[in-house]
Amino acid sequence: MTFAAAAAWNKPSPHPFSHRRARWKMQMSNPMQMWNAWCALSLQAAQLGWEAQGVIALRMMRLAAPGARSRSEARRMVTEKVAALAEAQAAAAATAVKGGGSAKAANKVLRVYKSRVRANRRRLSR
Repeated sequence: MTFAAAAAWNKPSPHPFSHRRARWKMQMSNPMQMWNAWCALSLQAAQLGWEAQGVIALRMMRLAAPGARSRSEARRMVTEKVAALAEAQAAAAATAVKGGGSAKAANKVLRVYKSRVRANRRRLSR
């Protein structure tokens, strides 16, 4: 064996376990990607909760006032909740049928409720 061949044989590679690292990257490109989707979803749910608290306060003021307006608001509140539930279930089912993941289905459900909450806030704050 020549000196050049021995030097090439003993030359350390830049990454000693590069073959293992490449295989691992193929299997798991970004392990935090799933957690990021759920963290974003939880932040959106918290924001929706804060917005819903404001709508509840506005609605309670409307219900506390005597008259036909408070009775119609009570009826409207119940029917809106049932309609929002049906719309959210339909959105989740459509996402599941299309092959979307659970995070995507939950995001669709949150969008439905967010639009309903914002519409109620606009209506009640007039």
